[in-house]
Amino acid sequence: MQHFIGTYECKADAKGRIMIPVALKKQLAAKLQEGFVLKRAVFNPCLELYPLKEWEALMERVNKLNRFNKKNNDFIRRFTAGVKLVEIDASGRLLIPKDLVVHAAMKKQVVISSAVNILELWDKENYEAAIDAATVDFGALAEEVMGDANDDSLS
Repeated sequence: MQHFIGTYECKADAKGRIMIPVALKKQLAAKLQEGFVLKRAVFNPCLELYPLKEWEALMERVNKLNRFNKKNNDFIRRFTAGVKLVEIDASGRLLIPKDLVVHAAMKKQVVISSAVNILELWDKENYEAAIDAATVDFGALAEEVMGDANDDSLS
């Protein structure tokens, strides 16, 4: 599993294409031939870009859900709503489908942010607002999520 590093600012053109920054394109190089999956994020007004292998691994987990359980079925439908196969073209551009541009309220300024093994694509203003909102309680959140005193693997 590859872990991405960095936050990058880009511009979207009128057709919804963004130029992937060179530093990020280098990190994606091994994944370019396989393609990617672009989807709506679950918790935020942004998009998530999965390398195809990461998406397939996630879908294996989702496929184990019992579809005769209504909650599972509803989850699968909502989770996969608007999912698109996408490619980064030879010029290093990613075309974001119009419905996903609308969902993420993307304007001209776009931020691509690493989120461990996937990338998040945000409208710049929404990204900055989300970061600002999260920093208020980030110390407490970090302690709650990562601060298990009995976990020696984090030291």
